[in-house]
Parts: sequence; structure tokens; C-alpha cells
Amino acid sequence: MRWGAGLLMLFSIAGCGAQPAPAFFGAARAEVLRDGRQYVVYRKGDRVEVIRLGYARPGEHRAIRETMVSLVPQVTGCRLSDDASRGDSGEMRGRLVACKPGRWQLVAEGKD
Repeated sequence: MRWGAGLLMLFSIAGCGAQPAPAFFGAARAEVLRDGRQYVVYRKGDRVEVIRLGYARPGEHRAIRETMVSLVPQVTGCRLSDDASRGDSGEMRGRLVACKPGRWQLVAEGKD
């Protein structure tokens, strides 16, 4: 019985990878490797969500957050609104402004 409960817990945790917030289901997705860390960027309309994968040590969170903010224009071609971003070094959401035409377009999950 213990094994069954342990396996259930393990599979539950393993399924917690980079899943977007419900508002971002069906959003375009990009995976980015920066400074040895993996991030997933979701874009849906004028909204963006950035998720950091993996462990962060104490003292690394500020630099990670700055990296997450810098990824948004690089991946989406849009600037992140100063007044509309929130989150921490694990997950950040915000509103996109000043998008440049002709930039690389993300592809929505499940679509080619």
C-alpha cells in the first residue's frame, strides 16, 4: 500500500513541469536555455507567462527574475509593460506592449 501511495505522489510531482496557468491553455510556447537554466515562455494575445524550470539557490532569485524579464522581448518581439508584470523567479506573468512586426512568431501548442 505504501508503494502505491508513493508512486502516486511521484507521478503527481513529475507532472508538474512547465504547465501554463489556465488562462494560457492553448497559448504559443517557446523553450529557452539561458545561463544554464531552462525557461518556458507562453504567449496568448497581449499576455505572456514565463516559467523557470529547475531549482534556484538562495541569492539567485533576483538575477533569475531579471533574466525572465529580458527573455520576453527576445522571444516575443514585444516589450513587457512595466505596470502589468507580476510573479517571482519561478513564474512571471505580464502584458505585452510595443510589439515589433515581422518578429519570430510562436506556434501554439498542438499546431504546426
